[in-house]
Amino acid sequence: MASDLSDNPPIGILDAPFDSALSERYLVYALSTITARSLPDVRDGLKPVHRRLLWAMRLLKLDPASGYKKCARVVGDVIGKYHPHGDQSVYDAMVRLAQDFALRYPLVDGQGNFGNIDGDNAAAYRYTEARLTQVAIDLMDGLDEDATEFRPTYNGEEQEPELFPGAFPNLLANGASGIAVGMATSVPPHNAAELMDAAIMLVDRPDADDAAILEHVRGPDFPTGGLLVDAPAIIAEAYATGRGAFRVRARWTVEREKGGAWTIVVTEIPYGVQKGKLIEQIAGLINDRKLPILADIRDESDAVIRLVLEPRSRTVDPQVMMDGLFRLSDLETRVPLNLNVLDKERTPRVMSLRAALAAWVEHQFVVLRRRTEHRLGKIADRLELVGGYIIAFLNLDRVIEIIRTEDEPKAVMIAEFQLTDRQAEAILNMRLRSLRRLEEMELKREQAALEKEQATLTALLASEGKQRTRLKADFRKVRDRYGPETALGARRTTIEEQAAARDIPLEAMIEREPISVILSARGWIRAMKGHVDLSAPETLKFKEGDGPAFAFHAHTTDKLLLAAANGRFFTLAADKLPGGRGFGEPVRASIDLDGSVPIVALLSAARARRLLVAADDGRGFIVPSTEVIAETRKGKTVVSPRAGAKLAVVYPVAEHDDFVAVIGDNRKLALFPIADLPEMTRGQGVQLQRYRDGGLADARTLVFADGLSWAMGGGSGRTRVEQDLSQWRTARGAAGRMPPNGFPRDNRF
Repeated sequence: MASDLSDNPPIGILDAPFDSALSERYLVYALSTITARSLPDVRDGLKPVHRRLLWAMRLLKLDPASGYKKCARVVGDVIGKYHPHGDQSVYDAMVRLAQDFALRYPLVDGQGNFGNIDGDNAAAYRYTEARLTQVAIDLMDGLDEDATEFRPTYNGEEQEPELFPGAFPNLLANGASGIAVGMATSVPPHNAAELMDAAIMLVDRPDADDAAILEHVRGPDFPTGGLLVDAPAIIAEAYATGRGAFRVRARWTVEREKGGAWTIVVTEIPYGVQKGKLIEQIAGLINDRKLPILADIRDESDAVIRLVLEPRSRTVDPQVMMDGLFRLSDLETRVPLNLNVLDKERTPRVMSLRAALAAWVEHQFVVLRRRTEHRLGKIADRLELVGGYIIAFLNLDRVIEIIRTEDEPKAVMIAEFQLTDRQAEAILNMRLRSLRRLEEMELKREQAALEKEQATLTALLASEGKQRTRLKADFRKVRDRYGPETALGARRTTIEEQAAARDIPLEAMIEREPISVILSARGWIRAMKGHVDLSAPETLKFKEGDGPAFAFHAHTTDKLLLAAANGRFFTLAADKLPGGRGFGEPVRASIDLDGSVPIVALLSAARARRLLVAADDGRGFIVPSTEVIAETRKGKTVVSPRAGAKLAVVYPVAEHDDFVAVIGDNRKLALFPIADLPEMTRGQGVQLQRYRDGGLADARTLVFADGLSWAMGGGSGRTRVEQDLSQWRTARGAAGRMPPNGFPRDNRF
C-alpha cells in the first residue's frame, strides 16, 4: 500500500527539493513584506494598512463635519473588505494615526482613550470612536476624479485605491517607520509648510540641489518638540545620503526659588520617548547613585509635560547636571533617518530628501493631468446633454407630440433632430417637472461656461508652464492651511546647534566630603568620615598582629594611587572605600595584586602633578601623576625594576622643588638638580646614586635653598634643619658623602 502511494502521489502534491521550495516561498514572503506591508510609498507616505483604514473611513463618510463612529465598526470593515489580517494590528495602526504625540499631523480624530505619552495603551476598539481629520481629507483629495488607479481587493468584491493623490506631503510631514525582510525604513516628521515651500521651489527648479532644499527645510519637526542640536553640516549630510541620525534633546529651563535654591523643569521630551519609562530611568539613576548630584524627580504634568528635577545642592551647576542626564538618560536620543521607500515603480530604494520631495512633486503633476482629463470627460458628457436639452427646448411642442403619438419615440427624435442616442435617452428620461427649467438662456449660459472651462483645461493639458502655475497655486493653498501662523503648522522643534554632552568630572558626580584613609601593614583599608586626628591611639586600631602602614587625609572625590613593589600602580576611588567602623576590608580584594608583593605607597593623586619613583637599585625617574592612573583592577606597569630589584620610593614632587636628595643603605647622602632627572611615563629610569654595598634606602625632592629638615628622636617633637647643603651637592649618579650629624639612623628622610 505504501509503495502505491509513493509511486502515485495524490493530485495537487508537488515533489520538489525542500531547500528550493523553501527559498522560493521565502522570497515570495520577503517581497510581499517589502512591497505590500512594511515600506511606505514615496508618493503618499502610507503603508497598505493605513491606506485601507483611511479608505474604509471615507466610505463610511467619517469626514470632519460628521459624527464619530465606533472604531470597532471601522476595524471590522477594514479586515472584512480590504485587509485580511488581525484586528489588533489594524486597530494599533489606527490608534497611532490618531495620536498627536506620535504623528505630526494626525490623520484620525479620535474620541476616547487613544493612549498617552506616558506609554499607556489605548482602550479597546469597542469603547473608542473616530473620524477623519482635515489632513486625511486633503491627502485623499481627487479620489473621485480618477486621479489614481484602483485595484480589486483581496477577494475581488470591492475596489481600493493603489495610492492617495492629495497634495499633502505625508511621507515627510508625518514620517514613517517599518522593518521589512533585510531592510528597514525610518523617516522623521517634518514641518508641512517648509516642505510645501521647498516643493513650490522644485516646481520651478526641478534641478535644484540639496542645499537649495535645506534653505526651506531646516530639519525634522517632531510632534513632541524638543531641540535638534546637530551641526548644520551633519543635518545636510544625512539629508543628502538619506541615511543618518539626528540628536534630539529635551527642552528645559531653570526655575529659581527664594534663598538661592533652584530646580530644572523639563517641558518637552525627545520624540518617541515614553514619559513613564523616562521617569523610571531617571529614578533608577538616583537610586543607583549613578548621578549623585541629582536628588529627586517629580512628575507635575497635566495636559502639558512638566518634569521637575531637584539637585542635591544649590551649588551644583545646572548645565553639568543636565549634561549628566543627557549622557545617562533618554533626555537626549538619536532619531534615525533611513529614507528607504518604494518609488513609483514599487521598487525599494534609499532616497535623499531632495529625491523624495521631487518624486512627490512629479506624482502631483501626474495627478493634475489625470484630474484634468477626468474633468474634460465630464464636461464633454455634460455638453452633449446640454446640446440635446437646447434642441428639445426649441422644439418642445414637437417633442411632446412625438412622445405622445409615436410607438418608438426615441428613433423618431434621433432621425428628426439629429440627436445622439444619449441625448435622446436623456430627453425621454426627463420628468415633467424638469420642463420648467428648460429655459434657453439658462441652458446657453451653462453651455458657454462649460465650453470656456473646456478650453481652459485643454490649454492646461497642452502647456507645461500652465501646469506648473496651477500646481504652485494648489500647493500655496495647502501651505496656507498648515502655515507657521496656524496652531497645527507652527514649528515645534527648535534647531539649535549644541556641543555633545560633556564628560562629567568625578567631582561633580560625587559629593565632596572629607575622609581619613588608613591602610594597615597587612593590607586592610578603611576610610573614616572627616579629617580625624591620625596620631590618636583610638583612631589607629588594628587587628592583633597588625599595625599602621599609611594614614592620611583625603576627600571622597579623590583618586588614590597604590604602588606595589613590582612597579605596578593601582587606582582606588576614595568614595568606594569601606567605612571606618571595624578594621576595614583587604585592599587586595579590590585589585589584582598577589599577596606576596609588598605595598610600597598609598597616596592621593591630587597631592602633586608629578611623582618621583625609584627602585632599590638606585634607578628612578619622574612620572606625571596622570600617567600612573589605572583604568582596571589589573593596574598599570609604570616602573620596570631590573632583575632582583624592586620599587622602593614613590614621592610626590612639589611645584617648587628643584633638587633630589638620595640616601643609600651605606648611609651616603647625595643631592643633584631635579632637572637632571628625566620625565618618563614608564621604564627603569636612570641611576640616581652609585653604591658599592647595599642599595637605595630613601629619596625625596626638596627646595635646595630651604635646606633639609628631619624630626629629632627621643619624643622631643623638635625638628632639626640643615640649611647649607652645598657640601652634599654632586652630579647625578655619584656616591655622595655621610649625612649631617643627627640624621636618623634608619636612613629615612
